Amino acid sequence: MSIRYRITRALQENGNNTAQPITLDECKQYFTSKPDFTYTTVYTVTGATTMSIPGDFFMWSCGDAKIPFRHYQGDIYVSGSNEAVIPLMIEVASDLRADVLEG
Repeated sequence: MSIRYRITRALQENGNNTAQPITLDECKQYFTSKPDFTYTTVYTVTGATTMSIPGDFFMWSCGDAKIPFRHYQGDIYVSGSNEAVIPLMIEVASDLRADVLEG
């Protein structure tokens, strides 16, 4: 079973004592600058059955694997099932001035 991580600013406060969400536009601008990422509004999982999940996904190409970074309600979610994603996830969080939480 893989661990799911959340890149978030929920632990940070701006001048109004509230966290600044990571916006979809901010993600689009950021991930566009990354050569191994593509944006899609549907993530399709193929196995014994096929399932399509609507949303905002930034797909990272890691060799033959495609790993989704999903923007959802001001945060970015990513699975830690592939160890290569951990340093990249930390880099993304740092670049976006955010934190990484488990769960």
